[in-house]
Amino acid sequence: MTTPRHASLDWKTLRGLPGFRWLFFGMFISLFGTGMNYAGVTWYILSRTHSTVSVSWMVILVTLPGLFVPIFGGVLIDRVDRRYLAISLDVARSVIVLGVAALALTGRLHLAGIYWMELLLGMGFAIYWSTTNSLVQELIPSTQLVGANSAILIAVQGGMIASGAVVGFVYERAGLGGILAIDGFTYFAAAMCLVAVRSGKFLPHYSFSPSVPLDTELEAAGSETLPGAGGRSMFSRRRFVAEIAEGLRYIAEQPRVLALGLTYACMMAGVISANVLVVALARDILSAGPRGYGYIEAGWAIGAVAGGLAASWLARRYPVRVLVVALAILAIGHPLFPFVRWLALAVGMNALFGACRALGGVLTQSSLMGIVPHRLMGRTLSAFAVIATILQMTMSFVLGWFAEHKSLGDAFVLLGLMYGVAVVAALRTGRVESAVQPARVPRVTD
Repeated sequence: MTTPRHASLDWKTLRGLPGFRWLFFGMFISLFGTGMNYAGVTWYILSRTHSTVSVSWMVILVTLPGLFVPIFGGVLIDRVDRRYLAISLDVARSVIVLGVAALALTGRLHLAGIYWMELLLGMGFAIYWSTTNSLVQELIPSTQLVGANSAILIAVQGGMIASGAVVGFVYERAGLGGILAIDGFTYFAAAMCLVAVRSGKFLPHYSFSPSVPLDTELEAAGSETLPGAGGRSMFSRRRFVAEIAEGLRYIAEQPRVLALGLTYACMMAGVISANVLVVALARDILSAGPRGYGYIEAGWAIGAVAGGLAASWLARRYPVRVLVVALAILAIGHPLFPFVRWLALAVGMNALFGACRALGGVLTQSSLMGIVPHRLMGRTLSAFAVIATILQMTMSFVLGWFAEHKSLGDAFVLLGLMYGVAVVAALRTGRVESAVQPARVPRVTD
């Protein structure tokens, strides 16, 4: 696995990069609201229906758009200004969540309304994560990618820590309506942070340096065509299909990129689908209530922050070994989770899992950013997002069904097997890199 050199987490350098602090704050604020939303909605559905399958359907609806939205989203990310796209997604999600919050606060919200909200939020998330990751690659020098990814992960999980610490108290006092209202306003605040990241318009298809605005090129080209497009409209079906094919061909021809992407997809599938089981663990085994469930989620976030801080140091030494060990801990540890009988131990184990997931996420994302050309980043991440979505949906339903009709222990064993697949993909990453080491090819530049 190749990670960018000089990969230490240098806060002073990152703070000096234009716009990075605003991106950091925006991600923190956004994930604070998202964490409250996810925990609050999950607990509400389980307490109202007493069914892990119902929770599974919620998770499936969140991930369902990932089957088709990234197909269009990947091309869009590689065509338009990524900052504008992320701002638009935040504002749209703010309007949706605030509307549902109003229904909840007035006592007119039904379960179907929650499911529709999660489906729409899933559509936004299916583009948003790839958009922000592509924006990080665009803003940050290659020598600081691991440090920047570690910092962003700390922002994300810091928001989750804060939400996990307060979500139980807010739920007990303000209910689901209060939680959704907070989430809606955090999306808007995150959009305002992205506004401050930089000024001007930057199209990744033509310039990959945030210091070179492209307004003059666009004016010269006109509103319907782009330079180098051979006079074809940027919205033509032929060009759209050609760009998708280009992205898929690139992935197929790069075995290391494919191995890294499969590793990341398996990790994401395990993380998202695990929520179906963790909420059942908190209620049925630990009898911890919404507050205890929030503490378990906060434990994950605390561990993830620790893992993010360690990742920048570990990435400079043995990245493949660290990745494999982290995934192996997830694969072995999750089948042991349902045997826990104390809340403090559950929080500690989830913190360990969060640290391992953070290490895996930073190492795989940074390696992809160091290999994939800028103009292909959106399509590459979106392709792996589709794979992750298929795995997430399948695992979410299967885990919920096993937890309800078999046992919670059996469901956690299946989750461990999912992480075992990620271990195999990570080992493949190391073998591919060893094979190309003697005749290393310089990184393709745009």
